[in-house]
Amino acid sequence: MPGSCHVLPIVVAAVAAFVLGAVWYSPVLFGKAWVAANGLTMEKIEAMRASAPRAYTVSFLCNLVMAVALCVLLGRIGVVSWLTGAKLGALVGFGFAATIGLTAHMYSDRKLSAWAIDAAYQVAYLVLMGSILAAWH
Repeated sequence: MPGSCHVLPIVVAAVAAFVLGAVWYSPVLFGKAWVAANGLTMEKIEAMRASAPRAYTVSFLCNLVMAVALCVLLGRIGVVSWLTGAKLGALVGFGFAATIGLTAHMYSDRKLSAWAIDAAYQVAYLVLMGSILAAWH
């Protein structure tokens, strides 16, 4: 891995983001609101279950890529504090992930609350990843 990026913290950060997503989109937090915001029916949800393993695999691989990129960025600017890592994760989350998501969302027919739930998750997991990766440096 480039710089001081090691495999274990990258995998831990990716797993943490994945676990956060499982809770975020569950009925415990925002699952019901997300389903409603996307106008999904029980039939559509059942149909989506068939492609769930593929979606989970791609999501996890994307989490790994983001963890590597964030680790490289943290190393390049010399971040070694979990708090500074969290702040950088928030900056990347709000400055890039949420804005890219909003731009794409504007061309969909979904409710704005669907974007808000997704964007908040993206910011939250980037903050979490930044914290984990910076604390490990």
